[in-house]
Amino acid sequence: MPMADTLTMQKDELIERAKAQMQQHLTAPTWSLREKVALTCRILFAQGHDSGLAGQITARAEVPGHYYTQRLGLGFDEITASNLLLVDEDLQVLEGDGMANPANRFHSWIYRARPDVRCIVHTHPLHISALSMLERPLQVSHMDTCVLFDDIAFLARWPGVPVGNSEGEIISGVLGDKRAALLAHHGLVVACTSVEEACLLAIQCERAARLQLLAEAAGTVQPLDPELAREAHDWVLQEKRSQAGFAYHARRILRETPGGVEHPLS
Repeated sequence: MPMADTLTMQKDELIERAKAQMQQHLTAPTWSLREKVALTCRILFAQGHDSGLAGQITARAEVPGHYYTQRLGLGFDEITASNLLLVDEDLQVLEGDGMANPANRFHSWIYRARPDVRCIVHTHPLHISALSMLERPLQVSHMDTCVLFDDIAFLARWPGVPVGNSEGEIISGVLGDKRAALLAHHGLVVACTSVEEACLLAIQCERAARLQLLAEAAGTVQPLDPELAREAHDWVLQEKRSQAGFAYHARRILRETPGGVEHPLS
């Protein structure tokens, strides 16, 4: 039997071949920015990121210095595309009813410091919050969570409720050029180039924290080979993969939204 063509190819060749195929074959619906933010709220609620009225999800709007966020008083599971607010950097509401969460102030600092960031997720998920209480950084030691390898910072000292400008300076400073940060005694912040990427990284941060706590209860977490971890990081962190992964989670939310519950795309 003749050898299949790909069985003689090097790994880097196979990676590039697969990337080209993903560009061709992975597709996702063309949701509006408002719809993607609303879907992210629902997805993260389902993934255990709910904490009452705490947490914010924002996305840069079409006009510089403006962004979309949810209305204070609504939980992530109540967000729809139509009840999102459009606010400026001072959190003044430009479109919509109600007020933004005053803790959104540090988002303005991150957006100013990071022109590449299009979406910020800040939540208090259970396992991230538990790990934050131990004042220990997140350890990335599993293939599934390598998307976070060398890409998650750690704020070791809690600065208090993040409604002031000093907290914005501190959080944006510790985040630096990374995509995420674990905030001691607080929670999680994710800052990414797209809504899809931010949503998926937030999911993986909580999964990584849960894995770490489970593993540490049984023994010592062993480190990954840095070169292989970076390879996995770059492999997963592709725009088409992010779009496809987000679409999968969105399909689940849209399929499982019960009758009588306001639809996230409405």
